[in-house]
Amino acid sequence: MSQQDLSLVDAIQIAMEAEQKAAAFYADGAQKTGNPAGKSLFEQLAEFERYHYQKLSELKQSLQNRGAFIEYEGRKLLPPAHEVQATEDPSKMSMMSIITVAIETEREAENRYVALAKQTVDPEGRAMFDKLAKEEHNHYRVLGEVYWNLNNRGTWNWTP
Repeated sequence: MSQQDLSLVDAIQIAMEAEQKAAAFYADGAQKTGNPAGKSLFEQLAEFERYHYQKLSELKQSLQNRGAFIEYEGRKLLPPAHEVQATEDPSKMSMMSIITVAIETEREAENRYVALAKQTVDPEGRAMFDKLAKEEHNHYRVLGEVYWNLNNRGTWNWTP
């Protein structure tokens, strides 16, 4: 394994730790909202981050054992079953704060995967990091849409 591969494995480990933190953050957000659409979104995002962690772990093992990248099949968020009115409760502000932090977290994750894609010459590895970056960008976009809808329309709504 070359020095460049070692730095890539180190970067993957950092990304794995960030995915674990994000999964825990979203799981906590799901517990804090009583709104079924909000709970569904945060649970989906937590599952996404756990999936990213699992795939990054498989990639790390593959790079260490075989020096090879793995194929990554992306995932998609599901839309809400229907537009759901946000209930007026004191936790609305905390939900907005959670979403704000989540937006920042998703932007950081996207940037991390874009950087990994740029440093990866292997086409399969680059494709994996590009897909991860696109998924994180979509999460960023969805959370921005949710934030806007909650703030301006009082509804939990997003397009996947």
